[in-house]
Amino acid sequence: MSLPVYYLAVDLGASSGRHILGHMENGRMVTEEVYRFENGVQERNGHLCWDYERLFAHIMAGLRRCREIGRIPSYMGIDTWGVDFVLLDRTGAVLGDTVAYRDSRTAGMQEAVNRILPADELFRRTGVAYQPFNTLYQLAAIQKETPELIGKAKTLLMVPSYFHYRLTGVCANEYTMASTSQMVNAETGNWDYEIIGRLGLPCDLFGELHRPGSRVGRFSPQIRAELGFDCCVVQPATHDTASAVVAVPCEQDGFAYISSGTWSLIGTELPSPNTTEASRLAGFTNEGGYRGRYRYLKNIMGLWMIQSARREWREAGEEYGYDRLCELAREADNFPSRVPVEDARFLAPESMIAEVQAACRESGQPVPHTVAEISAVIYRSLAAGYREALTEIEKNTGRRFDALCIVGGGSKAGYLNELTARETGRRVLAGPGEATAIGNLAVQMISTGALTGLRNARRVIRASFGVETVEVPK
Repeated sequence: MSLPVYYLAVDLGASSGRHILGHMENGRMVTEEVYRFENGVQERNGHLCWDYERLFAHIMAGLRRCREIGRIPSYMGIDTWGVDFVLLDRTGAVLGDTVAYRDSRTAGMQEAVNRILPADELFRRTGVAYQPFNTLYQLAAIQKETPELIGKAKTLLMVPSYFHYRLTGVCANEYTMASTSQMVNAETGNWDYEIIGRLGLPCDLFGELHRPGSRVGRFSPQIRAELGFDCCVVQPATHDTASAVVAVPCEQDGFAYISSGTWSLIGTELPSPNTTEASRLAGFTNEGGYRGRYRYLKNIMGLWMIQSARREWREAGEEYGYDRLCELAREADNFPSRVPVEDARFLAPESMIAEVQAACRESGQPVPHTVAEISAVIYRSLAAGYREALTEIEKNTGRRFDALCIVGGGSKAGYLNELTARETGRRVLAGPGEATAIGNLAVQMISTGALTGLRNARRVIRASFGVETVEVPK
């Protein structure tokens, strides 16, 4: 009996990372988490920064764990959150601090960029909605604060491509991640060098874009020596939401989804970008998807809000699991207050609890005080945000969706799924929870022929992991 071919998805999120091994067995995908660790930003030189050396050490530790348990991957790929990047000098060393997207350095950059590139033109060219943390505005901030870094830089790599580079020595940016930068042309799917030139950035920083499923290379000699094995590094859809959408277990085209995690990203797949003015004004974006699809979606603040509140309660000596928070929120189901979850005030407040309370107070609503009330306001507000965004998607695309697929960690929040079905009036199909890692694995498997295309992969994912159906309450 031959041993299975193992694939490894390294899924790095803003709050945690995980190594998920996968293989095919009797026509189904089998996965196993072999390593997990926490992630978060740190303050450095007045900015919120990622510790990429620590993250790479965890990537290596997870690979060593694969060797220890005797399941060595033949293929691997890394996905991460969007928009962040590193600048490398001619020796391959990182220039400057690795500032995180939640940092405030981009304040005022929208106005500066709009003087060069009006917002409507930028959206028509890229299809990407304005977010203050987009790569474009981060680079504008570097030009203002530390322009010497741009002068010294030879290469810009988005975060997952940087870690692929650390493993292989090969610099290769991937399309789905690059599309979050607001510097990729929506029609051509390549860097928009007119935008880059008008911003005064060197065009040779960016390099060729590679599609999901392309091979980066094998481990460098140094990495092979450290780990004691070799592996082929494959570009998955390196943006975590792009990987999660690959794993939506729907065999038919034209579904609506929510990738529910730190962010809630609600959208649908389109065969071509929707760059209408109505889409721009409503805050929709057209990010790159797998095999020529476009992820027409809207960012909603997501479980970041309940994660932040939970951390505050923990720091105050009160420990609550997410299941318990859902139970408490259900007990306060009739608490009437709601907050606009798309409001930037919830992006990085000093206290999420205080910000939620202030938003209720300012809008003349009852102010939540207990854990149950605050949790209820957050969950109910998320569901209301989903309803509003789904209504806009249907209006802007001319489609109507009978069901809403929820994937990612938030698919396990039963109370939120019930609220979503109630608010939207649509059946909810929840799962898989580890959609990002599963989608990462699926692209690797398609690239090697272990799966025979996206439709087949989604069929296998549904058979392998199932979905929980939540009907609209009568």
